[in-house]
Amino acid sequence: MDYRSVLERIIEQVDSVAYLTPSAQVDPRHRSVLTEVGAMIQDSTITPDHIRTHIQRSYDKGRLDRVHYLSALHVLAASPRVQDWAEAARLAGEQELAALDHGGPFQQTNLAAVDRHRGVVAYLRGHYDNALDHFSRALERQRSAENLGNVLCSLVRLGEIDEARSLLAQIRATLPQALVTDLTAMVNQDPDLALLRTEDA
Repeated sequence: MDYRSVLERIIEQVDSVAYLTPSAQVDPRHRSVLTEVGAMIQDSTITPDHIRTHIQRSYDKGRLDRVHYLSALHVLAASPRVQDWAEAARLAGEQELAALDHGGPFQQTNLAAVDRHRGVVAYLRGHYDNALDHFSRALERQRSAENLGNVLCSLVRLGEIDEARSLLAQIRATLPQALVTDLTAMVNQDPDLALLRTEDA
């Protein structure tokens, strides 16, 4: 894949939306459950089966819609403790159909999550060029620090350090400060982005 053309597409997106307010992340109705699930996955004393049950019960009680239910299951399947890649890929496909069927004002955000999930699977499997393509699609749908960070991680893994640094500089010069602050925090914390850290960041 010609990932340089993907990079050009990303840079065009950064330039074209520099004056826009970033879109909302996740439908607020589902944020608390997804935060709970994320914390449970990080807790080694909680088994994946228990987390899966918690996700199912949250869905049954209406705390998650189908899109976010499938998203939560995907995050669990792709987590370091489970690494069920076939299941993660299957869930991403189901989530895409659910997002399309659900529609609504969060459709692009929901589809961005699908792109991001597919990128995560590709990234964790070592297919960094494919991960970059998926992450760039997520970024086109949703301008967020997470999606920008994933793009930068893929560029670093591909050995395109200069391109990653150039893109980061352009982001810092053009995008809203709140997004830049979040992205800078990611760069300073994520081991995959260590090569992009500077003393003045």
